[in-house]
Amino acid sequence: MARRAGSSAEPVTGPVVRQPGDEVDRPGQPLAPSPGRGVTPSWGQVASNTLQLWMQRRSRRWRAVMALILLVVVFAAGALTVALIRQPGSGAAASGGGQAAGSAPVAAATAARQRAASWIVAQVSHSTVVSCDPAMCAALEARGFPSGGLMTIGSSASYPLGSAVIAATAPVRSEFGSRLTTVYAPTVLASFGAGSAQVDIRAYAADGAAAYLSALKTDQAARRSAGTQLLRNHRVEATPAARAPLAAGQVDARLLITIATLAAQGRVSIVAFGDSGPGASAGVPLRAAVLAQPPGTSRGYLQSVLALLRAQQAPYLANSISLAKLANGQDIVRIEYAAPSPLGLLSG
Repeated sequence: MARRAGSSAEPVTGPVVRQPGDEVDRPGQPLAPSPGRGVTPSWGQVASNTLQLWMQRRSRRWRAVMALILLVVVFAAGALTVALIRQPGSGAAASGGGQAAGSAPVAAATAARQRAASWIVAQVSHSTVVSCDPAMCAALEARGFPSGGLMTIGSSASYPLGSAVIAATAPVRSEFGSRLTTVYAPTVLASFGAGSAQVDIRAYAADGAAAYLSALKTDQAARRSAGTQLLRNHRVEATPAARAPLAAGQVDARLLITIATLAAQGRVSIVAFGDSGPGASAGVPLRAAVLAQPPGTSRGYLQSVLALLRAQQAPYLANSISLAKLANGQDIVRIEYAAPSPLGLLSG
């Protein structure tokens, strides 16, 4: 232990003069220091020696009292600790709540990124190039997207030049700022999450945003015209749900050309059009269609449709072609083309 300032280095021992009636000191106990020969002790030293002797004579009683006091203090401290732990918003509970609140934005961003990565792997052609931040590129590669088709934003590449799709996460939005929508990618193919966690899958505008939007408008007008012609074709049957997007020019040009090819060989029955891209911008084409077997056709009709679809070449080869059944048991063929939709196929 450190010594207090002003205390002597070693205790001084010497004879003690006892008064009548005093208890006898036990052997081994320190004795009160006595002044040197010929030196008169100070009143402070005398008082200190007297108090020390008095405490020694009552040591057992005071030890018991101090032990009892210590026990009471420990019990009170334990009760206070339990009360603080049980109190909402205090102590460890408050710390845990803070950690949970702090991890919520991270969890939301991770969930949106994973959903966006799954959509890109399933919907975007693996022969195209996707621009993404390092975390999104890692998620895409982990799901099987070719690493050669990933352009990492913020490392070797500062611009999405040469890509077809941009995965616009918060780091990408921060990197490009307003140029992301005004220069590079004005339309959204699909969107996941919200706020800072939001991930927008955007189509890259090779010739700039203004030129892309103009081409998209022109393409929609051509799709509207082609859709109207299909509705007038006596070989094409369409449900009310399918007629509306055909008339509005909302159907992908590749689907329109494929349906026209099928109609040139026989009857076509369109059940519906759709797209698995949530939150897509207005004017983005619908890339999926459900075709049913028209009444009165042979049993091998759908198989012949599958054979024709699978024999197509790019860009008319569908990303996904499958046979399925509707809830009513009707056999169907589902066709889905990859994103993004090429523009100018009809006008070109």
